[in-house]
Amino acid sequence: MRIVTSVRAMKSAAARFKAAGRTIGLVPTMGSLHEGHLSLVRASKKAADVTVVSVFVNPSQFGPGEDLKTYPRDLKRDARLLRAEGADILFHPRPEEMYPRGYRTYVEVHDLQNRLCGASRPTHFRGVCTVVLKLFHIVRPDRAFFGRKDAQQAVIIRRMAEDLDVDVRIEIRPIIRDSDGLALSSRNAYLSAEERRAALVLTRSLKEAKMTIERGENRSAAVLARIRRRVAAEPLARLDYAAVVDPEDLEPLAVIQGRALVAVAVFIGRTRLIDNVTVETAKKKRR
Repeated sequence: MRIVTSVRAMKSAAARFKAAGRTIGLVPTMGSLHEGHLSLVRASKKAADVTVVSVFVNPSQFGPGEDLKTYPRDLKRDARLLRAEGADILFHPRPEEMYPRGYRTYVEVHDLQNRLCGASRPTHFRGVCTVVLKLFHIVRPDRAFFGRKDAQQAVIIRRMAEDLDVDVRIEIRPIIRDSDGLALSSRNAYLSAEERRAALVLTRSLKEAKMTIERGENRSAAVLARIRRRVAAEPLARLDYAAVVDPEDLEPLAVIQGRALVAVAVFIGRTRLIDNVTVETAKKKRR
């Protein structure tokens, strides 16, 4: 596996792969890799000739007071894991490579970026879209792989690629969970043992919401009330948001008919975690 740290070198490598007729898979990450990331690497290995994994803690997607400085970083460990998985290139640019002096261009997907996580992190998805589009131009992937845990991000990236005619197939892969059901996240490393146990309130609240819907409750307000009660009962948890939305356009749903995305963001101590579940009910027939 080759480690590439400059944009110029990555572009040159991508050009050689393209000239040789090889397909490229891209797995964008911020490092501190876990099994969720590695499942994306495996998916890329199956679908593309060359797998590029970017490890870049993107400063433009962190807001004031967020954990940019403390975000977990361990490049040696990440490189070791990626070598074991057979990744071809680890792209690890410096911030000044991605945002050189005088940089002032950003990408936004209006409306979608302001909902759910965007309500409390107003500049987050601007930063995500900007860095992902830059990665698309630098790496020139045929396919790019993202996890379903970041459901809003997946919707936004797909919309950006479609609206801007980016010739890349966006692959959204299933959430990978620990044995007790907690969705894997690099930020789980922040949790103490007590907080780790408390974090299961995300999984349990979503499981209860899904069961409630499957038993016939189609009023979103009633489903969300159950989530709020479940989270409020955990002393270490504080709800950021709970929502039931259309999984394609993130519009809030008052009544659940067909597919719906139930999403939550919860602070466990000072650590903000997200999770979601997709549910599907039978649509009512029109008279």
